[in-house]
Amino acid sequence: MTYLYFFYEDSFIPKKQIDLVSLNQQRLYSDQPITPIPLLNPFDKRKAALGDKLFHEPRLSRNNSVACASCHSLFTAGVDRLPVSIGINGALGQTNAPTIFNSRYNFRQFWDGRASSLEEQVSGPINNHQEMGSNWQEILIKLKSDKYYPSAFKQLYNDGITEVNIANAIAEFERSLTTPNSLFDQYLRGNKQALSPDALAGYQKFIDYGCVSCHQGVNLGGNMFQKFGVTEDYYANKEETKSNLGRYNLTQRVQDKHVFKVPSLRNIAVTGPYFHDGSIEKLPEAISIMGYYQLGQRLTGKDIKQLCDFLESLTGEWQGVSLK
Repeated sequence: MTYLYFFYEDSFIPKKQIDLVSLNQQRLYSDQPITPIPLLNPFDKRKAALGDKLFHEPRLSRNNSVACASCHSLFTAGVDRLPVSIGINGALGQTNAPTIFNSRYNFRQFWDGRASSLEEQVSGPINNHQEMGSNWQEILIKLKSDKYYPSAFKQLYNDGITEVNIANAIAEFERSLTTPNSLFDQYLRGNKQALSPDALAGYQKFIDYGCVSCHQGVNLGGNMFQKFGVTEDYYANKEETKSNLGRYNLTQRVQDKHVFKVPSLRNIAVTGPYFHDGSIEKLPEAISIMGYYQLGQRLTGKDIKQLCDFLESLTGEWQGVSLK
């Protein structure tokens, strides 16, 4: 079987992310379009501990009511399970909050890929008036007047509390949030009993139908851009909202309309609702829509059930416990 890999624009995975998977592991799984999440996850534990506190710090928002964890709860698979998130003063966001787990493996952040790193991503919600509604000047004043943060930062960063260092600490914590040891990863590592017959059949259909053309690599996505509606026009009878325009909002190029970063399918069974607008509640419906609009396939009930079983096998573990 020949696997097809489509890359949009400059969407090849950066070398610094490829290095996270050892060359030996790449060779070991070279016959598969998907590689397991590494069991060893390198990150700076001291900076991650500080980033953990900042990730749960509501003072990063203007009215001290919203933290990063408000939309990316670690106890609900790194999402808030809402179509769009609720920011300060009850404001509704424009897109669905993706899971924070395994975000270190994404080649860009946000649905439109406007942030090139986890550090760069931090500024987005902080300055967004519908999310945290704050700014770095306000945040620096708050944290510098706190009893804990000045000394904590000074121990890790020579220049203490700065915008760059806050973003770095949060990003380092986010790099710690990987979910290895899913049933599918166990299967790839040699446990051929890890997958049920239906999940295994679903994986084969995932390959045969072409899902793997966009959802491959360690994160089963997150490493390229793609148009939503490849074989059929998904937006033919839908309102043309700003959030539906995708990368067009950044580039103003017609060919970028409805183009988004391909989302990771890691933990997809527990991170609904689905799509950039959170418009689809159930995974089987999302599978059916993707089959038709992306692949030109009218999937049968059996197809959907087996694909769903495969996707459920992608649910990994955090701190030794399977995500729920």
